[in-house]
Amino acid sequence: MKISTRRRLLMTLPVAGAGLAGFGCWKMLAAMQDGSFDPHAIRRDQRNQIVPDFALPGLSCAGDGFDAAALSQNASPVLVNFFASWCIPCVAEMAALRGIARQIPLWGIAYKDKPEDARRFITRDGSPYMRVALDQTGMTAIDWGVSGVPESFLILPGGRIAWHGASALDETLFRREILPLANAAP
Repeated sequence: MKISTRRRLLMTLPVAGAGLAGFGCWKMLAAMQDGSFDPHAIRRDQRNQIVPDFALPGLSCAGDGFDAAALSQNASPVLVNFFASWCIPCVAEMAALRGIARQIPLWGIAYKDKPEDARRFITRDGSPYMRVALDQTGMTAIDWGVSGVPESFLILPGGRIAWHGASALDETLFRREILPLANAAP
């Protein structure tokens, strides 16, 4: 093979790759416009599922961190909130979380965050969390079905997921959807 032919081939490969990627994006956008593509279809509804097996280290001290057994053995419902310091909706929901935490135990999982950034984020205005764990790899979030932060889960005694929400929490959503489920728990 001639050197000039090899160079041409090496130059056309990135152009062809970019063209294919552009074509794929165009097809996806066209499908979104006509309603045949749902970008949220990857979400798995976790309601009525058992908490996946996991164990995460604490964010700040030896008492933090938790695992599936701690959630399953809890005598009352627990709201688990996946968050990150770099997440704008997570910042917006913090004030509501402080109010919610006065009504139900709230445990946090810092998702793909640097420990020092997550610590600074939750302590800036007062942490709403009773316990905080760190999921730096994001593998636990995948097992839970998290597709982005913030996402929250209501865990009933025994480790069953009663509610799963993929948006920032506020007091209205908490009172309308989560609190009735928590109050009805055995």
